[in-house]
Amino acid sequence: MKILVTGIAGFIGFHVAKKLLEQGFEVFGFDNINDYYDVNLKYARLQELGLERNSIATNQQVQSSSYPKLRFAKLSLEDRSVMEDLFRTEQFDLVCHLAAQAGVRYSLENPHSYAESNLIGFLNILEGCRHNKVKHLTYASSSSVYGLNEKMPLSATNSVDHPVSLYAATKKANELMAHSYSHLYGMPTTGLRFFTVYGPWGRPDMSPILFASAIASGNPIKVFNHGKMMRDFTYIDDIVEGILQVLVAPATSNADWDALNPSTASSKAPYRIYNIGNATPIELMYFIETIEKAMGKEAAKEYLPMQAGDVLKTFADVSELEQQFDYHPTTSVEEGVQLFADWFKKYYKA
Repeated sequence: MKILVTGIAGFIGFHVAKKLLEQGFEVFGFDNINDYYDVNLKYARLQELGLERNSIATNQQVQSSSYPKLRFAKLSLEDRSVMEDLFRTEQFDLVCHLAAQAGVRYSLENPHSYAESNLIGFLNILEGCRHNKVKHLTYASSSSVYGLNEKMPLSATNSVDHPVSLYAATKKANELMAHSYSHLYGMPTTGLRFFTVYGPWGRPDMSPILFASAIASGNPIKVFNHGKMMRDFTYIDDIVEGILQVLVAPATSNADWDALNPSTASSKAPYRIYNIGNATPIELMYFIETIEKAMGKEAAKEYLPMQAGDVLKTFADVSELEQQFDYHPTTSVEEGVQLFADWFKKYYKA
């Protein structure tokens, strides 16, 4: 099968593409390599996939030197005509859509980039899948959609009507848009709500690299809400395993779906929503202590109040994913943080 992976230069997209290639799939990846964070890290991920920086140019395909079944192009989701041409020419079997404008806090400062990438860009993906008979669209949602909902653990059947950031609102909008296409055109779609993913090659705007960088440089780390926050930290390999299981199993309709008591995680249409996380929330301070141990140095700390757009706790109910796919994360936070720290020290020469 030929699989499209969008956002292939991103943290999760890079790992998903690598695993698919190792399993023998044909992969086409694209990314716009924007400067939301360090583009050198994005190019370094691509280099790990056999894609040299000096060979990459906008709207030009590149063949990997390491993986014969990988091709890459620097493209933008928002470019409707480019997306139409790509889907029509390539005729993908499956689409794993991981490209998006990420970041909760950044959405407070740059709201229009979220509308362009996460709404218009997602519509272009939906249209490409619809008109070219893609067998299954799997796409990234986020645990941030739960917003003010504090009913723990967070279930995919819980209300997600009160997001607290524009980023979260766009992710909920993606789920609604996907359902409309599943309903209207019988197009199988599955949304995955990721819970605080971390590991090697992670994003530098997320807490693990922010903490590790501060520890390595001797600067204080910023501890929001005085560390009284819980996060369902999930190691990247466990996330990738779940994505691949879902990707190759197109969503089906729920024959028991009741319109008078509707579940938000399924439908009469071939539409599914799953949480994908570790199902074991960790207090932020313990996570910091684990990073300190792995880095071999204690961090200075600057305690700050809660940030706008943040939530106090995330805790994934992954029972639906367990029942449907026998999904069971296996990486402890101690093991995962050590693997992350080993990569960090090597990559950043810390």
